[in-house]
Amino acid sequence: MKNLTHKKKYDIVIDGIDHIELYVGNALQAAHYYRVAFGFQPLAKAGLYTGKRTAESYVLEQGKIRLVLTSPLQSETTVGKHIDHHGDGVKIIALTVDDATRAYEHAVANGARVYTAPQYRSDHHGSVMVSGVYTYGETVHLFVERKIYKGPFLPGYQTWETPDFSTPEIGLKYIDHMVGNVGWGQMNQWVDYYKNIFGFKQIISFDDKDISTEYTALMSKVVSDGKMRVKFPINEPAKGKKRSQVEEYLDFYEGEGVQHIAVATDNIIHTIHSLRKNGVEFLEVPDTYYETVHERVGEINEDLTVLKELGILIDRDDEGYLLQLFTKPIGPRPTLFFEIIQRNGATSFGKGNFKALFEAIERDQVLRGTL
Repeated sequence: MKNLTHKKKYDIVIDGIDHIELYVGNALQAAHYYRVAFGFQPLAKAGLYTGKRTAESYVLEQGKIRLVLTSPLQSETTVGKHIDHHGDGVKIIALTVDDATRAYEHAVANGARVYTAPQYRSDHHGSVMVSGVYTYGETVHLFVERKIYKGPFLPGYQTWETPDFSTPEIGLKYIDHMVGNVGWGQMNQWVDYYKNIFGFKQIISFDDKDISTEYTALMSKVVSDGKMRVKFPINEPAKGKKRSQVEEYLDFYEGEGVQHIAVATDNIIHTIHSLRKNGVEFLEVPDTYYETVHERVGEINEDLTVLKELGILIDRDDEGYLLQLFTKPIGPRPTLFFEIIQRNGATSFGKGNFKALFEAIERDQVLRGTL
């Protein structure tokens, strides 16, 4: 990362996360998995039939969430090399902005590494301006300005319809936050990166006393845009008796990257029940976790017996409470996973659940032989 020197005051105006693009080994099969397991719906596709010669992409949506799954069509391509190195994972976090050119110029002037200069992409549906810069590792923030575009997704994509096959949605609404894992001593540098380039503010900080067990620890800081539409926790390892989940991630992803995607629902009981029925596996929390829940979080609207049966975690802050649960890694490498979260007023990130959560992760690490 370049040494950041703040050049001029300009807060990039972000309207939200436009889409997330994952590079995967087989986009068609991955799209089927996200449809059947997570209830995503087909939106658009691109590949040889649309003039895209080096990669094939499928776009899925649910609520305000758009996932792009991209695979290479030939060896030694940019996408192929990325998958060989990292396995399946998040490559692009695209942000909807008011001015993609100005956002790019500001970011580069303040030290961001160039991914792509501003360019118009056009088809018969209209035009979109895109530009992009790198963040931690090989992860990219793509700036998307789509004021006048009427197509299904982006220029170069066509509508993807599968009339003979459909799956029900499971209640996912939007991206709540996305967590990045960075190397030893790198967290504060990347927090400064988001402050200087994006005008983000640090809203929460957790040290190794907050996030630790008998064996492992990590540190985390959360940055957000001014409207609290985009929140990025950034984790780094902390010293412990054994190898932490962040160290495990860095080893198997072979670098820094997105650790998990938190997706919001208004009815986590329905969502988790559907996901479990569809074959999604979750981290398991011991029954003893629920023995002191009422003492710690007070009254909640949901039936604790049902939450316990589904393994859903509960935490409270000054604004309300939240419910959350974490999947196991969704690929062969112990890297990317999903969090399902329901906020009942709470704006925090489940600090009261950290110990139970990280002990659950450690149990999985033991089974993998990587603790």
